[in-house]
Order: sequence, then C-alpha cells, then structure tokens
Amino acid sequence: MPSPGTLQDGRSQRRPPILLLLAAAAVALATVLPLFYVLRRAFDSGLNEAQDAIVRPRTLELLGNTLSLVVTVTILTLIIGIASAFVISRVRLPGGRLWWVLACLPLAVPSYVAAFALLSIVPTANGFWPTVLVLTLTTAPYVTVPTLAALSVGDHSLAAVARTLGHGPVRVFFRVTLPQILPASLAGAMLVALYAMADFGAPAMLRQQTLTVGIYAQYTGSVNRSIAASMALILVVLALFVVLIERYFRRTRGSHTATVAVREPPKLTLSPLHTTMVVAGLAAVFAVSVLAPVAAVVLRLLEGSRYQSEPGELAQAAVTTTGLGILAAVIATSLALPISYLAARYRSKLVAVLESVSFVGHALPGIVFALAFVFLSLALFPGAYQGIFMLVACYVVLFLPKAIGSARSAFVQVSPRLEETSRTLGKGVWQTWSRVSLRGAAPGIAAGGLLVMVTVMKELPATLMLRPIGVDTLATELWGKTSMGAFGAAAPAAILLILVGVIPAWYLARTAAKMGSESADNEIESVEVLAESVGAKQ
Repeated sequence: MPSPGTLQDGRSQRRPPILLLLAAAAVALATVLPLFYVLRRAFDSGLNEAQDAIVRPRTLELLGNTLSLVVTVTILTLIIGIASAFVISRVRLPGGRLWWVLACLPLAVPSYVAAFALLSIVPTANGFWPTVLVLTLTTAPYVTVPTLAALSVGDHSLAAVARTLGHGPVRVFFRVTLPQILPASLAGAMLVALYAMADFGAPAMLRQQTLTVGIYAQYTGSVNRSIAASMALILVVLALFVVLIERYFRRTRGSHTATVAVREPPKLTLSPLHTTMVVAGLAAVFAVSVLAPVAAVVLRLLEGSRYQSEPGELAQAAVTTTGLGILAAVIATSLALPISYLAARYRSKLVAVLESVSFVGHALPGIVFALAFVFLSLALFPGAYQGIFMLVACYVVLFLPKAIGSARSAFVQVSPRLEETSRTLGKGVWQTWSRVSLRGAAPGIAAGGLLVMVTVMKELPATLMLRPIGVDTLATELWGKTSMGAFGAAAPAAILLILVGVIPAWYLARTAAKMGSESADNEIESVEVLAESVGAKQ
C-alpha cells in the first residue's frame, strides 16, 4: 500500500520542495522566452503589417502547400503504420523479432538524407509527390512503433472471444482490434504531422515550397525580418493545435488499455502464398525506406565527383557534430532533472503547468526557435550571435522535452518506498536523491541524453541559421555540397548521418521488442516511455 499522502501511481499530494520548484520554474521560463520574443518581433511594425504579412497571397500559398503536405503524409503513414504493426505483431512470420527492428530502422535515415538519395537517383524529382514519398517513408515508424506497443498491451482476449463467436479476422480487426489501437496510432500520426509541418531539409532539397522553407528564405533574403516572424506565428498556431489533438488522443488511449495481461496473443497462420505476400510487402517498405537511400549514397560515393570532399573538412565536421551533440545532451539532461523528478513524484497543478510549458519545444518547429534565438541574441547579446553558446542554447531548449520525457519515466520506475526507507535510515534529502533516486533512474536518464545527442547531430535549420561562420556539422556539410550539386562529395556526410541515426533506431526497436514479455503494469508504463521516445528524430 502507498504511504500516507502517496497515490497509487507513486506521486505525492504533499507540497513539492521549494528549491526544486524554483529550479523547474527557471527551466520552464527559459523554454517559453523565445516564443514571447517571436510574438514581440512579429508585431514590432504594428498589427496591420503583421496581418498583411500573414494574409498576403504568397503566405497563403505556402500555408496551403504545408497543409496539403501534412494531411497527405499523415494519412499515408497512418495506413502503412497500422498495417505494418498488425502483421508484425499478430501474424506468424519467418524472422520473428527481426521485423520489429526493421520497422524501426527508417528512423535512421534523416528526411533530408532520403531526399538527397532520391535526387542522386532521379535529379528531376522535385515538387509535392517526391516530398510526400520521402516524408512518408522516413516518418512511418512514428505510427508503427506506438501501434506495436498498443498491440502488445491490448486485451487480446476480446479478439479471441470474437473469433469464437464466428467473426472472421477482417471483421474482428475493424470491430475489436482497431478501436483498441487507434488512439495510439493517431497519437503517432500527430507526431508525423508535427514533423512534416516543421521539416526544412527535404522540402528545400526537393523544391517544395512550404512555410518552413518560406521563413528561411525570408530570413536570409530580406532586411525586414518581422515578416519572417509573422509567418512563424502561423506555424506556432498550427503546431500547438496539432499538439492539443495529440494530447487528447493520448488521454483517450487510457480507456482502451488492457486490464488483463495476455503476454503471447494468438498469432494468425496464413497460407504460404499470403505469408509470402505479407513478407514481400514488409520487405519492400524496408528496402525503399532504408536500403535504397543507403545504396544510392554508396553509389554516389563510389562514382566520385569533380567536387571532392576533403577528408580533413569531413573529419572536422564529424568532430564538431559529435562535440555539439554531447554538450547539448549533457546540459539538456541536467536541466531536465528538476522538472522530470517533480512530475514523477508530485501531483500538483503547478508541477503540471511547469511540465507542460517545458514541452513547448516539442510543439514548435526548429526554424521558429532558431528565428527567436537570432532575435534574442541580436537584441540582448549581440556578441553571442552566431556563437557556439547561442547555438547550443537553442539545441537545449528545442530538444529538452526528449530529456524530460525519458527522465520522468525513469524516475517513475524507482519505487518511492526505497526513498522512504533511505530517509528512515537517517539519510538526508539530497543524499537520498543522489544515491537512490538518481542512481535508480540513471539508465533511463542516459537514454534520454542519447536521444538528445543524436537528434542534435542531425538537426539542420537551426544549425544553418545560428552556427558560427566557418563551422560546419555533418548536416550543414551535406546541405552545402548538395546545394552545389556535388552529390558525390556529399555522400560521406550522408553515410555518417545514417550511421548516427542507427543508434536511436536500435534503441526504439529494442524497447518495442521487450513489450511483449513484460507484465501488464510495466507494459503500460513502457508504452508511455515509447510514446515520448518516438518523437526523438526531429
């Protein structure tokens, strides 16, 4: 039984420590400061000019292109993700858990690397549908992974009862299974929508004009940057709207979670022909989304180019990329600890507000944060503009939610009874926190840091806008060479970026594959971890 004042979920109804609250409030304030500055900058020239910038034909055209792209990609990934997850988890296939790993590996390919690979094969692949293809293939795991998790914890007995009543597998899927997994699938689809809305690299390379591309063009090609800020407000509103929808479906999902653990659901045994067709379909998705980009990049590397990539420059870019990733991950993970611990241990409206505010970075595109940090640095710290400090600060604020989500879930896994026992043995608050809470949550905290590090290493728009002159990362090296048409010279950077992406893809695959062997309570918590982790890519 929980101790007095402690709820069944391990959280306390008592007042949180004031020092932790102050630290969490400072972090939360830092995350929303860029948004406030974008609002101020957008209306610097007056309300009328801001309205004119928002409703001008060019902005409306970009808005229409963005919405069309987001809706199309979201629908396609929803179809591919649900179908892939169902056959992987509910159909008896040769290879077993291998398909769980293959379903996650497309996360290893950044969208702009996939776009680069497509252009290296088909140089004329520009516009809406090539962009849809690239984004769909690279973001499908955002739906597949949460759906796999939901299928693992679902109440499989309901489907078994429906089958015994004479219902066929198709009817059972649409009447029983789909309602159980749909909230999780839709939550993943909302992450796809956020990614498609915020992505810069793939649309820019494939010459698909979106709001993100328009903001970058306005920032780099115009003296009046209030227009860029006004356009960014549209993305802010759209992104926050999508996040609200995501949160709604995430809450709804709780009503479909299993109350009975069925660790090994009965799997369908198909005929040899149908099994071959299913395996061929899964293999085709993997081949197009992973093998084809890798093969295209390798072929470009072997072909050579009149623009050769200097090994020294590439090595320097790799070192810079790794250093920035480690530095941002350490800072973000450290700053995430107060909020994540409070959210895991205390049920308080103030704590809930601070946690929600800190997730602003989860809702807003990277280019909006970059724009805000440009304005902030020029207005408050002119000497910091295009410096490492400002770039790392932007990374930290942008990807802080990934560290908070993982750390919070890790602290939840540490039993409050261990902390209470430590206190009764005479240990102080900070000694208990460091030796019991922090040590027990260390693996999950480290995993969050890893997700932040790898995401930073692949980030493009904020890096382009804030990096110091003469400093390149692997992402900007790829961007620069591709802009010159030097696909062969860009290939080494693309290969390294894919290798970097294998790390979180493998982590998610391992997490998803463990779902089927856990108890019901642990499975439910693991789904929450997975839901937070699966947004790590952008």
